[in-house]
Amino acid sequence: MSDAAVAFASALVVDDLPGARAWLAAAVEAAFPGIAVTLAGSVAEGLARIDPPPALALVDLGLPDGSGIQLIEALQQRGAGTFCIVATVFDDDAHLFPALRAGAQGYVLKDRDRDALAAMLRGIVDGQPPLSASIARRLLRHFQPAVDAGEAQVPLTPRETEVLRLTAKGLTVGEVATVLALSRHTVSGYLKDIYRKLSVGTRAEATLEAARRGLVAP
Repeated sequence: MSDAAVAFASALVVDDLPGARAWLAAAVEAAFPGIAVTLAGSVAEGLARIDPPPALALVDLGLPDGSGIQLIEALQQRGAGTFCIVATVFDDDAHLFPALRAGAQGYVLKDRDRDALAAMLRGIVDGQPPLSASIARRLLRHFQPAVDAGEAQVPLTPRETEVLRLTAKGLTVGEVATVLALSRHTVSGYLKDIYRKLSVGTRAEATLEAARRGLVAP
């Protein structure tokens, strides 16, 4: 039997969407052959399936009867050492940090194929934290030492700053173009330059940076 199989003999997968549950379960089974996988579609169902606690838990956050964080907290309170991983579409601080505070030891986004997720899960046995790349970058930025704003901020042009501010407020590319009397193509070009300068890859990350720069309310 492999070290991976020994490390995780049982797993709980919690997601309200049947397709997502099946995908996550398939990734777990590919990562740890022979593992016993239990499925749940809500917080209540998950709570009913943690006695005895599983060795591994993949938990979605947006569940029909609450947050997956409730389930992570319940598993941590049992003190059974369950390795809890969030599997979600949410890549913002409002979901990431509460989940980590609750005891999640990994945070992966549902933007990978089954084999990539399985490889990430297998890495746990070798001590590699299961974190999506954008989540890892967010954590690194969050814990970087504070420095003077003039040294920390990559300079943006006035037009780039305005495009970033409007984008962070939730406006679409078309809406930003209308407000600034520009073409969609021009706005898309500004956004590409902004993402490159700020080393971000998503609107959520750009919004976080805009808040840090005082362009929008945090």
